Amino acid sequence: MADFKFLHTMIRVKDLDKSLDFYTRLLGMKELRKKDFPTGKFTLAFVGYGDEANNTVVELTHNWDQAEPYALGDGFGHLALGVKDIYATCEKLAQENVAIPRPPGPMKHGGSVIAFIEDPDGYKIELIEKQDM
Repeated sequence: MADFKFLHTMIRVKDLDKSLDFYTRLLGMKELRKKDFPTGKFTLAFVGYGDEANNTVVELTHNWDQAEPYALGDGFGHLALGVKDIYATCEKLAQENVAIPRPPGPMKHGGSVIAFIEDPDGYKIELIEKQDM
């Protein structure tokens, strides 16, 4: 069997500037690269916590003519990010008016301390407290 490496997850975003601000300023990712494709009328922007050679990243796809919000469907679940202090992180995100549909706290059946937030397009992002980061 061939070796595989997880490169990125792609999500479609309606407002690229708003999404880049969310993922970089609020979640601390870096904009790694961005390219316009005028003949296809779309832009690809890659964000992450480290270079693409050594890290899995998120590809934000912005279709220029998309007027309506995307239907997120029920097949996609969420992205997951580790954070050192989930309570302080959620407090800061709440001050930026980020939706927090599941506030921080222990999982119902034991285990990790988690929270769920939403990006500007409504994609769910699970935050998992990892104090050893």
